Amino acid sequence: MTPQTLENVWCRPDGRKGIRNTLVIAYLVECAHHVAREIQFHYREQGVHLIGFSGCYPNDYSFRMMTSLCTHPNVGGVLLLSLGCEGFNRHGLRDAIRASGRPCELLVIQQKGGTRSTIQAGRQQVEAILADMATQPRGTMPISELVVGTVCGGSDGTSGITANPGIGRAFDRLVKARATCIFEETGELIGCEQIMAARAVNSELAEVLNASVEKAARYYAVLGHGSFAPGNADGGLTTQEEKSMGAYSKSGSSPISGLIKPGDVPRSGGLYLLDVVPDGEPRFGFPNINDNAEIAELIACGSHVILFSTGRGSVVGSAISPVIKVCANPETYRNLAEDMDVDAGRILEERGTLDEVGDEIVDVVWAVARGQQTASESLGHQEFVLGYKSFEPIGPTCHPTYQ
Repeated sequence: MTPQTLENVWCRPDGRKGIRNTLVIAYLVECAHHVAREIQFHYREQGVHLIGFSGCYPNDYSFRMMTSLCTHPNVGGVLLLSLGCEGFNRHGLRDAIRASGRPCELLVIQQKGGTRSTIQAGRQQVEAILADMATQPRGTMPISELVVGTVCGGSDGTSGITANPGIGRAFDRLVKARATCIFEETGELIGCEQIMAARAVNSELAEVLNASVEKAARYYAVLGHGSFAPGNADGGLTTQEEKSMGAYSKSGSSPISGLIKPGDVPRSGGLYLLDVVPDGEPRFGFPNINDNAEIAELIACGSHVILFSTGRGSVVGSAISPVIKVCANPETYRNLAEDMDVDAGRILEERGTLDEVGDEIVDVVWAVARGQQTASESLGHQEFVLGYKSFEPIGPTCHPTYQ
């Protein structure tokens, strides 16, 4: 039976609650990346993470993403690093973070005398922010406030029959307990739109779900590149539809409560589809640059923890929210055991059932939410990717369950 309350979580001034107390160092242009990394590396064992946006041209999506990430419930404080001449609205981001009640400082390299002096000043700021964060209050969090995202990467022929449906079983349990669960990859749901729409809570949402997958299909048609990598084929997947059915199975069988876009935080529990394919005409290249870009979008939607299904064997983690690796292939698990958290491939060797794997995933989610490190956390993985995209705001039909 799933416990109903988490103890000793971090209570933020804006009312949200986190399962980690992370200090984020964020660079606002690639030109500030090195300085930010030099500051962060010195504190990598103290829960200080590095994220950033490399572009110089301003973009509403990147600003919204950075705002959502820097005010995530797992984040207790922020240090912003700017070169000084980029287009990013650094003061707007700083003000938004401070308005959430989190300590936030901004360093502009061109105003601090260059690399060495900015690194020195940055380390002083980190020390002060860490001291502030250590005094922030702790409390309890009901499972209804827990947000869990899921993504798959390095998929193979076992993914759709072990890890993905195992995550689906876990999602069903979590949704039943009133948690919020988010699945995504609309570009990997092509062919599944009708069966997915049939699970929508009303007909208007069903149309929105259909439209999101149709948009992804059009986007890929223009680009001439679908979400089917050579490694997927090498691992035994034969068609986009086969891959889609595997990706779809991560969603479980609960009713779908709404559709969200990057940076939208669901306002009530349930199951949500995250649309990650940009709106409008294709302008910014491939919508799913890599798995970590999608993980960042799930985190921007409030995910405290991410379930990552892999058959071939991805080793990545993420900044801000811990990543739980659910390995689909028993041979991959044996080969990469130190990078994996759950051996879903044991189903193929008759060492477990889908229900047992689903139960184990829920147990691991709960343990991680209570402070246990994931494999990727213990290995120091903090991968992060953020690029250019463009999205239109969602309408009320996208979130019809909100009261």
